[in-house]
Amino acid sequence: MNFTFPAIGIVHSCFKEKFGIPRQPGLAPLAEAEIEMLPPFDDINAFEGLINGFDGQQGATHLWVQFVFHANKREAWKAKVKPPRLGGNKTLGVFATRSPTRPAPIGLSVVRLRGIIERDGKVFVHISGVDLLEGTPVLDIKPYVPYVDCVLAAENSFAPAPPEPVAVNIPAELMAQCIAYWKKTGTDLAGLITQVLQQDPRPQYQQPEPERVYGMKLLDLDVRWQYRCENDAYSIYLTQLLFQPD
Repeated sequence: MNFTFPAIGIVHSCFKEKFGIPRQPGLAPLAEAEIEMLPPFDDINAFEGLINGFDGQQGATHLWVQFVFHANKREAWKAKVKPPRLGGNKTLGVFATRSPTRPAPIGLSVVRLRGIIERDGKVFVHISGVDLLEGTPVLDIKPYVPYVDCVLAAENSFAPAPPEPVAVNIPAELMAQCIAYWKKTGTDLAGLITQVLQQDPRPQYQQPEPERVYGMKLLDLDVRWQYRCENDAYSIYLTQLLFQPD
């Protein structure tokens, strides 16, 4: 049995490559994106009630975004996968994980709704707290309904709590670049970099190599860092911010 669904939108994200994207939504609240709605779904009337709600009440603050793992190149799915949470050395059944390598490579993220924007004849959904790659096709958007979607008694023994964040150090000269970027664009670059890197983007089965320079594409920048070990604990030191040419 097979079904075909249209993409209703395309994501324009601060994350330009897979490496470095938080492994779950909401871990980097400053990570923003826009969903560009595609015709014929780019009708502003389709979003009535999301922002202003009914009878003057506030609309939804959060959304469910259903999307395709379009950059997953592995065609065949596997019954067991190696989640990063387990260091990449242990396996679990695919349906016990959120691995993108699935029989149907569909993802589901809760994000914060920042606004619905009409610009240049197009409709954009502004969201934050994303874990979405640039160019991600969107299949559906639904409002988050707290009284049914928030299950306070829910448990997951595999992931009972968020990972312990890694300390991120930004030297003064790079902090000055972040401040200049904020003044120019309004983006809290230092905050965004800290929220992303404190998730420790490296594969968990790899030991940090102090001499190695790691990097990721974020916004219009190449962000580079190294790991340092002090008192048996690793921390991240930002080493370079390089602007990408237009």
